[in-house]
Amino acid sequence: MNILKKKAARTAGTEPWHPYAWQAQSLLLAYPDEQFAQRLALAGHVASTLPEPVAHPLLRFTTHAEQTTPADLATAYVATFDHRKRCCPYLTYYAHGDTRKRGLGLLRLKQTYTAAGWRLADDELPDHLAVVLEFAATDPGAGARLLTEHRAGLELLRLALNDDGSPWALVLDSVSATLPALAGDDREAVARLAAQGPPEEQVGLDPYASPVFLPDPVVGGPR
Repeated sequence: MNILKKKAARTAGTEPWHPYAWQAQSLLLAYPDEQFAQRLALAGHVASTLPEPVAHPLLRFTTHAEQTTPADLATAYVATFDHRKRCCPYLTYYAHGDTRKRGLGLLRLKQTYTAAGWRLADDELPDHLAVVLEFAATDPGAGARLLTEHRAGLELLRLALNDDGSPWALVLDSVSATLPALAGDDREAVARLAAQGPPEEQVGLDPYASPVFLPDPVVGGPR
């Protein structure tokens, strides 16, 4: 998607620059494959046009990425997002953990995308943060609602990445700067997640199964 040609329109609760910010953040949170250098250059160009609190961490990340070999960046990405549960990029995990309810959360996300006329690639899960941000860039109103609904999980991911000294913490700092400040219930949800972690029922997940056949979760089941 060429975000430089995207028409930015203000939607309730968003600013005209939000789609550009969310698309740039999405590009930087994807796995650094052979096309990453191109995405990095595009994201850096767009970041330079954004408000300072959103742009500054993105530009710090692009500088770091430009100075890191592709192999080292890919290794760090896998070590961060694939091997550390506390740095999980899949947003429904924070609300539902590995439980049956997570399947329903994934289904609802897919239905939101479908209703907006947006389709996922076959290898994409609907709750990966890079996917949610890309959707938000194409449908700012619906995307802002999704990001706000997962505000507690986003904040916990941001804190975990910062604690680990991960360069991707900078991208999460930028995402956070596009959203309302944490207050009230959001702060309590973050504190609860930090203290207790996500729910702990581990099951096989079929994200696209009919919710009619999703049984109630077993509290305290095995992980």
